[in-house]
Amino acid sequence: MRYFDGLLPELKQIQYIIDTHQEFIHLEKIATVNINQSELPIYAISLGNQSSEAPVITFVGGVHGLERIGTQVVISFLETLLGRIKWDKGLKHLLSQVRVNFIPLLNPVGMALHKRSNFNSVDLMRNSPTESHEKTAFLVGGHRISPIIPWYRGPEDSDMETESKALVNFIKTNCFQSPFSLVLDCHSGFGLRDRLWFPYAKSKLEPIPHIGEIYHLRDLLFQTYPHQNYVFEPQSKHYLCHGDLWDHLYDLSLEHTGTFLPLTLEMGSWRWVKKNPLQVLKSLGLFHPMKPHRVKRVLRSHLILMDFLMSATASYQNWLEDGKTLNMAQRATRKWYDN
Repeated sequence: MRYFDGLLPELKQIQYIIDTHQEFIHLEKIATVNINQSELPIYAISLGNQSSEAPVITFVGGVHGLERIGTQVVISFLETLLGRIKWDKGLKHLLSQVRVNFIPLLNPVGMALHKRSNFNSVDLMRNSPTESHEKTAFLVGGHRISPIIPWYRGPEDSDMETESKALVNFIKTNCFQSPFSLVLDCHSGFGLRDRLWFPYAKSKLEPIPHIGEIYHLRDLLFQTYPHQNYVFEPQSKHYLCHGDLWDHLYDLSLEHTGTFLPLTLEMGSWRWVKKNPLQVLKSLGLFHPMKPHRVKRVLRSHLILMDFLMSATASYQNWLEDGKTLNMAQRATRKWYDN
């Protein structure tokens, strides 16, 4: 592990958080992955109400190893909560009502090796058994041609990768029993604006059954923070893909009585390149802000969103049912699918 300290400062930071805040966190090592005779852990850290009846929000980062900023955003919010938990009565009360999970670094080997994929060259976000029955984006939508081409799904009829299975098993165990659960999975690498995507990634034609609730959550965000700059939309507005983990988990959640709403934060990395074109010469250049002041700006910019989602999860009973009424599903369909 020490060999990777220089390659994985994020994992070292996670380990420091674990070592120094043991009295506040619940810790689970959900998997280990091997590289060069070393074992790298994948941690899940939990704060707040541990009852199965509590609503749950889960923050995920580092699914793609090149997208370090996603892991850093998740760690930043975790550090913010732990910095407040000792003195903030409001936060303590909120955490008595909700469970907050963090999986800051799902793909440590990919991050150590500066690869989008894991050690086996599998793109974890194309690795579930979910298949699109519509025309997907060529290669980008997931393929089984060769592991040397990005977006490789893995061999036909193979089991999911260790990292993918760890995420799926954690969500099934820790979220599906809850009456309400949200996820924010933090990525980068698309567009000039920050986007909030929701399933399905497999279909332009089929809205998810909870489309009304998603639309209402969007309305709440825009009403609460009218000056924010997020684009909130289905991923399918841009491209379709096979094997999306959140499509897979969302479909599995429909077998349970609770409501499960996974979101993906896709940070618009093109504007970082626009401001600093030379960073494309580096392996992380298309996915990570290379200037230190821009990293700090990104780490600050999403804290309000994450705090909003945590509060919305804790208070789901005050707004969720309105998403099933008030014509929310019809409004969502007109906005995103009628064309």
